[in-house]
Amino acid sequence: MDYKALEGLLLGKKGAVLEYPFGPDAAVFKVAGKMFALVAWQEEPLRITLKSDPGEADELRRIFSAIQPGYYMNKNHWNTVTLDGSVPQELLLTMIEASYRLVVKGLRKAEREALG
Repeated sequence: MDYKALEGLLLGKKGAVLEYPFGPDAAVFKVAGKMFALVAWQEEPLRITLKSDPGEADELRRIFSAIQPGYYMNKNHWNTVTLDGSVPQELLLTMIEASYRLVVKGLRKAEREALG
């Protein structure tokens, strides 16, 4: 998946916005001000950091060498995925959806309701 396709997928999430709070090399995707994905968009291959359930995060790291503890993030709750083709696209899409849902779940009720 190239960056433009990934960006479109992430911005397709309800309420998602793109910001660059850490500088131009780190594309940060947020919902209601909370990050659900960070993409090192100038890296080759691309790297995406996603929020994960701690148990699932550990399991995925054991299975795929391209999935590592979140780079500069809480290692229990974030995974960094190197998009080198070794992680099936269906799994990547599931991980993106899970990250988004985990962040939305942590929002205040009014923020969740505003998303529809």
